[in-house]
Amino acid sequence: MLRQVKTENGWVRGIEAADPRITAFKGIPFAAPPVGVNRWRAPQPCENWAGIRDCSRFAPISMQWIPGLGDDIYCREWHVDPDIPMSEDCLYLNVWTGAKKAGEKLPVLVWFFGGGLQCGYTAEMEFDGERIARRGIVVVTVNYRVGALGFLTHPQISREQPEAPANFGNLDQQAGLKWVRRNIAAFGGDPGRVTIAGQSAGGGSVMSQLACKANRGLFRGAAVMSAMIFDPYLRREVGRPERLTEAEKKGEDFFAFLGAGTLEEARALDAVTLQRSYEKYMESHIPFFTVQDDLFCTGDPIALYTRGECVDAVMMAGSTSDEFLNTVDAKDEAGLKKEAERIFGGKAAEFLAFPESRREIPGQGYAPVSGIGCSVRTVLGEAAKAGRKGYCYCFDPDIPGWDHPGTFHSSDLWFWFETLAKCWRPFVGRHYDLARQMCDYFCNFIRTGDPNGKDLNEESLPRWEPWSRENPCTMMFRGNGAEASAAPAAPFEQFIGERIGERIRAI
Repeated sequence: MLRQVKTENGWVRGIEAADPRITAFKGIPFAAPPVGVNRWRAPQPCENWAGIRDCSRFAPISMQWIPGLGDDIYCREWHVDPDIPMSEDCLYLNVWTGAKKAGEKLPVLVWFFGGGLQCGYTAEMEFDGERIARRGIVVVTVNYRVGALGFLTHPQISREQPEAPANFGNLDQQAGLKWVRRNIAAFGGDPGRVTIAGQSAGGGSVMSQLACKANRGLFRGAAVMSAMIFDPYLRREVGRPERLTEAEKKGEDFFAFLGAGTLEEARALDAVTLQRSYEKYMESHIPFFTVQDDLFCTGDPIALYTRGECVDAVMMAGSTSDEFLNTVDAKDEAGLKKEAERIFGGKAAEFLAFPESRREIPGQGYAPVSGIGCSVRTVLGEAAKAGRKGYCYCFDPDIPGWDHPGTFHSSDLWFWFETLAKCWRPFVGRHYDLARQMCDYFCNFIRTGDPNGKDLNEESLPRWEPWSRENPCTMMFRGNGAEASAAPAAPFEQFIGERIGERIRAI
């Protein structure tokens, strides 16, 4: 087994996973610590080390809210440990490999965690790469800076480092990708067969990396999970980059909130004080996100992808069935008609005539539709017209538990990584069967850019066709297994998709 590997900066020693045929290397540095003068700078080269570095434990997570202190669903699900080490010195990645020697050229998955670009970490227990590695994949999970330390902008930063004024968390991800290109062969991986993937803000990060032309040659596949978030009713989108000059004003406000007059003063603050101040700041201000700096980010990533102004990569994308359902907010038939006419104009009566286009949800109004689901199908349809292949899915099983959560945002992560045994929920055999099936599809996609193929029993998985308007194939992951559906969208959802497409083309 590959228990010791020589990287470009020195030797690392991993640890056997639960399956000793897999070695896990945790906490490998891929850049210099982003502290002191390196705070709010692009990741700098990592220094070499002498001897063999022990990589048997995860490195500290990036600065964020202390996990495990709340009672929300995510604190129950995986943000469970308030004592997990946290530090501004956080640019480390992890590798799981079943290779016995260097040069085996196994396909590679590079994973970016979600958390709204404000929280999240590679040590989350659902991201254990062992089950994927057992299928002959080298798994890499990359940590990156989040929140104010990862995405703050300020005029003084832009003046002093115009070559990299913003998006430091995204640049961390990119540095991790470049490290993979240079080093993954030593772990048995193939630098020419890399797939990037992520969920929520991690999926948005995948879109950002796709849209950065400087990344050409770093990967050939992309899985975008629950990340194309367009509001189907109103003209606003989650994740659309703000222009740098506008974002800089928020940075000036934050420095004033900190009582820091200059960049030097802000860099001199200790990381804990800065993070806790940022948490207080967010109570009345919008957080910091990816911005259009015309360097790393040159525009809206979804629009750039649909136009083909991106890395050429085959895509797998989808959502869970319950997340972020958008509704027309009206409690009675007259109110529904009035609100629908306000939003849709003369089309309102046409859609209200179709019973499949609306259903009542107590306390939430009418006409629910998944903004993510419609956005994914619209984007894949636009790409298909240009000859680019993409695969669409919807995650729709029952999720057990006393909280009756439905298929909440992120609930599919246990399944893609086949890590259900780490979860407190009372999953039963059919859930484990579905997770094995989903992980099989995921690994086939990582290997070949096509999710179709054999499962672990060497039996053919249900056929999953690429998505197109002519053949709108969506792989439905339900409680009794995977089933392809090519049923056309209801007229109401078709109209929503057209609206989203018009908005994307207009960006």
